[in-house]
Amino acid sequence: MPPSIPIASLTAWTDTALPQLGANTTLAVVATDAPLTKADAQRLAIMAQDGLARAIRPVHTPFDGDSVFALSTGDGSGVDPYRLARLGQAAADCVARAVARGVYEAETLGAFPGYKSLQQKDV
Repeated sequence: MPPSIPIASLTAWTDTALPQLGANTTLAVVATDAPLTKADAQRLAIMAQDGLARAIRPVHTPFDGDSVFALSTGDGSGVDPYRLARLGQAAADCVARAVARGVYEAETLGAFPGYKSLQQKDV
């Protein structure tokens, strides 16, 4: 169930909720057994970062260190550009889904309510 309030109101910053340097960093790792070179892995990480942009608003602010890392257990001989493009597309989809699932499954922690507890209040 989507939030019952407009998304724009969820991003309003107040004096009590100003962004703090390093407080909202999101890290992700994309792993594959495709035989990626170092350059291929870098391109895969760049493409996978699009998944953060799909799922987090705002992302890559001056206050955080959002990053995606890519690794491969393959032999490092490289893949053709078309296969790499397909891997990057899948990686971005997976990162976006993983972020959304993490938000959905998060439990309340102290003063920070989890998504599910917010939904129970709306019912």
